[in-house]
Amino acid sequence: MTGDNPKSEVLPGRERRRRRTSAEKLAIIAETMEPGMTVSLVARRHGIAPNQLFTWRRLANQGALTATQAEEDVVPASAYRALVDQVRELQRLLGKKSMEAEILKEALEVAVGSKKRMLRSLSLPTLNPRDGSR
Repeated sequence: MTGDNPKSEVLPGRERRRRRTSAEKLAIIAETMEPGMTVSLVARRHGIAPNQLFTWRRLANQGALTATQAEEDVVPASAYRALVDQVRELQRLLGKKSMEAEILKEALEVAVGSKKRMLRSLSLPTLNPRDGSR
């Protein structure tokens, strides 16, 4: 059997994999849901492996493909968790600094208040308007 293998495809140049958009993936998945269509038949028609199509179907059922329909970059879950932890730490530090600022404001008010009281006690005595005494 020296005939050509119709399943293999030679990609010219540096191209190794075809990148499909979420819309293309969802359209291919929708084809598998049509009556009389099988995953293997649809995969063969589009030149992809059946296991890849099964993976896409599983991701679509989990909502992963519909979340990426906006064609935005998707970050791994570990990177997302790291960013959430970083935000939580920054919020903690912000709360700590806010509390320190409030404490310093109160200390300043106490210090300014005691200075005023001290200045009043050190000021010259006032004359009593009734009898003219000090």
